[in-house]
Order: sequence, then C-alpha cells, then structure tokens
Amino acid sequence: MNDDYMQQTGRIFDIQRYSIHDGTGIRTIVFLKGCVLRCRWCCNPESQEYKIQEMTVGGKTRIIGRDVTVAEVMEEVMKDGDYYRNSGGGITLSGGECLCQPDFAAALLRASKEMGISTAIESAATLPFENIQKLLPYLDTYLMDIKHINSAKHKEFTGRGNELILENAKKVAASDTYLIIRVPVIPTFNNTPAEIAAIAGFAASLPGVEQFHLLPYHRLGQDKYTGLGRQYLLDGIEPMEQSYVEMLLKTAQQSGLRCQIGG
Repeated sequence: MNDDYMQQTGRIFDIQRYSIHDGTGIRTIVFLKGCVLRCRWCCNPESQEYKIQEMTVGGKTRIIGRDVTVAEVMEEVMKDGDYYRNSGGGITLSGGECLCQPDFAAALLRASKEMGISTAIESAATLPFENIQKLLPYLDTYLMDIKHINSAKHKEFTGRGNELILENAKKVAASDTYLIIRVPVIPTFNNTPAEIAAIAGFAASLPGVEQFHLLPYHRLGQDKYTGLGRQYLLDGIEPMEQSYVEMLLKTAQQSGLRCQIGG
C-alpha cells in the first residue's frame, strides 16, 4: 500500500456511530457498498449492488451510496476517539461485504491502527483469500459469518456455495487475527438443532476460535425491498420464539465454545 493511502477512495452507504454491536465496546460501523452474496434475509439489501441507487424511504426518495476518501471517513470516525479508548471500542467495517473493496478496506483499517483505535470487520469471507490478506496486517478481530455447512443449501439461499468460505475460515484461524464465528439463524434455512450443531462443530475445529454467536432472524429490513422495487423472498416467515433460540444456544454450547445470542 502506497503512502498516499489516506486519499484511497471507496464507496459506502452509511456510517453508524455509538454502536455496541459488531465488536467490543462503543464502535463506529462503516457500511461499504457491494456484495457477492444474495442472502434471502439480508437486512441491508441496499448494500448488495456496488452501484449508487435510489431507494424510497418513508415516501421520499433517497440516494444510497457515495464515494469518499479514507481521510473523509476517518474524520467522522475519530469524533468518538474518547469513547473507543474508554470502552475498548473502535471501528468495524460492514456492508455489504467489505472484501469487495479490499484496497479501500485495508486503507481504512491501516488509518485506524495508526490513530490508535482497534479494528474489526463483519464479513462472510466469500472472496479469494488474497483479498483477506490485504486486511490482516491491520485487523484485530474478524467477525465471520458461517451460514451453513451444506454447500447446496447455502447456494440455494445465498446464491453461492460455501467451499471458499470454509477454506478461508481455516486460513484466518491460522493467522494472528482474533476470529469469532457468527451464524444468522434463519427459519427454513439453518435453524434446526442438527444444522446449528454442525456449524458449531466446524467452528470448534478452528484453532484459536473461542466465541460463537447466534444472530436470530428479524424482519427489520423488509421494507427496504419495497423501497428498492424488489421482492422479499422470506415474506411470511416469522421470527423464532425466544425459547427456541435458547434451545439452539444450548445445542451450540455442546461444542465447548463460549456461545451467546446476539453479537
């Protein structure tokens, strides 16, 4: 990466401050545009296309996506430097899939590290490991989604198989980056005890992995599909009862990992 990395440009669609999810402490989440998956339950469908889009929100048209430099993003991120230091928080790159913009993502993480704040990404690891390698020198925590062990079912619900994801998980686990496995738990897709046990068993086989997070299905992003003129493919699917999610949690705990609901 060259010395003018602060002028590296990328495309984002949101910056969310004061988050207590997607990493430890108080965090700023930078949402990058573009994703190679088309998960049926995606709560940020406006993130999937790299192109700048229009979306109807509350009866008004919004432009989704803007091009920014690393310097511009970091100016916003560093407004909360005191909160990061006091809480152990920092920056988290999300999306979309931040690996779709590896040079921009790596530059954001590098700038963050050089400014003394911790770094994390929320990613499905669905691109070549070379993209991940660009980020690893500046990355503290990798929050990796493992959605299913069965590749055919993974492809049915996301548009792609899982072979590359599982391979990348093994490679990240062999690095110095702290790896947390997270599972979006989706009715009709992966919410049986057998499916959760299989994912937890894979996670437990990865060296250094200690944490396993279950992220229960919700419908908070459903209206966005209407705003984009798209069909929501899980229409009619209800969120799970808390008691059922807690049963799945107990199933995951049999792997020996430190498991929790939410992340």
